[in-house]
Amino acid sequence: MRYSVVAVGRVKDAALRAACDEYLGRLRHYANVEEREVKDEARLSGVIPGDSRLVALSRRGEPWSSRELAERTARWEVDGQDVVLAIGGADALPDEILRRAELVWSLSALTLPHELARLIVLEQLYRAFSIRRGEPYHRGP
Repeated sequence: MRYSVVAVGRVKDAALRAACDEYLGRLRHYANVEEREVKDEARLSGVIPGDSRLVALSRRGEPWSSRELAERTARWEVDGQDVVLAIGGADALPDEILRRAELVWSLSALTLPHELARLIVLEQLYRAFSIRRGEPYHRGP
């Protein structure tokens, strides 16, 4: 089972790139995780396998707590199906991707830069695994 964070655009800011790499490294201690970048929204469909569970990131989605994400990752792993988390660029995700998604997750009602959204997704995945393992990283409810 693999987690793929598929995002439109590159992380150009060096500090954000370093933070993304830090969380990717931490996550890889718990799960098979990859990050993929595509140049534009039109290329997203081509990199999302049809047999994977697609989770689209959108302001229009359902908000999840960190604990809810931890519970979801536990269920996903029992299912054994690869999970793709799709993050749009400046123009958000195309409606086609949102319709195709099994779940639509909202990080916030705020509009976030796609680079920051990617960092938040990676950090929250790491947090979810630390919650599941009872590690001290997560101190929230």
